[in-house]
Amino acid sequence: MVYLPRLAVKCTKVHFTNNFLLTLRRFSGIMNKTILVTGANGQLGNSIRMLASERRDCVFHFTDVDTLDLRDESRLSGFVQSSHAEYILNCAAYTAVDKAEDEVELCMSINRDAVQNIGKIARSQGIKVIHVSTDYVFDGTVARPCREDDATNPQSVYGMSKLAGEKILQEVCPDAVTVRAAWLYSEFGNNFVKTMLRLGSTRKTVSVVSDQIGTPTYAGDLAGAMLAIVDSPVFVPGIYHYSNEGVCNWYDFAVKIMEYAGLDCRVLPIKTDEYPTRAVRPAYSVLCKDKIRQTYGVKIPDWETSLAKAIQRLQSLNFES
Repeated sequence: MVYLPRLAVKCTKVHFTNNFLLTLRRFSGIMNKTILVTGANGQLGNSIRMLASERRDCVFHFTDVDTLDLRDESRLSGFVQSSHAEYILNCAAYTAVDKAEDEVELCMSINRDAVQNIGKIARSQGIKVIHVSTDYVFDGTVARPCREDDATNPQSVYGMSKLAGEKILQEVCPDAVTVRAAWLYSEFGNNFVKTMLRLGSTRKTVSVVSDQIGTPTYAGDLAGAMLAIVDSPVFVPGIYHYSNEGVCNWYDFAVKIMEYAGLDCRVLPIKTDEYPTRAVRPAYSVLCKDKIRQTYGVKIPDWETSLAKAIQRLQSLNFES
């Protein structure tokens, strides 16, 4: 979970609009794109940070708890304007799915209200927004890959908050892009892959649900897809889906984690009702990626290929990043 406290940086008054400064930079031959990344210390933000180190054509501003409160519209506006951002990649979110059932106001303030502020400021300053949402906006009852225009019906506070964020962003900033992802994991923070690696190294068996079906998303691949949208010659607003290719359940996912990590830990399949959680998860949330592939030419690796790469990186870091 990415918390968003008060902005610690004093913002000075800026007299030029973002569009004017962009025109001036281009006229002067300075063509680097300026990108503001929120939630930069989370899984996705850190993955963008890794890719940013290889980009000489972009200027990145990474913000998180120590620099930017997305819920404070006035301070956010000043910060965005002083950064001269042309793109905002919103990776900040409340993601504690079960805890959200008891922290409704906090969850909504981050996943809905902060997104509204981003959208209003982006529209007023001529900035393009790429916002990240989730498969939890669906109820998981449609047994085929979910399309962007399928009916939404979230079953948890977290899912409701993310859908509310999507809707308010479309209302206040219709030119924004929203990317729904699923089962996110990375080398950073807490996630399913790192949990399985930890348990697999200390236990002989681990039980994992086998009746929730979807597709993992490696954060490094999602970060690359977001930057591909930035690089596209045409920015096409709307909702898109992104996860890795293929289909699995959490049990399948765990089995492959143990296999690729070389861990001698047996994975036992169980049903969802044998592992009750505070929040309801979608039973089926495979995402159809045709739209993002066709619109932006995004190449999407298979989930097993990306998992193997991620585990190799994690092993080189001794699982500590």
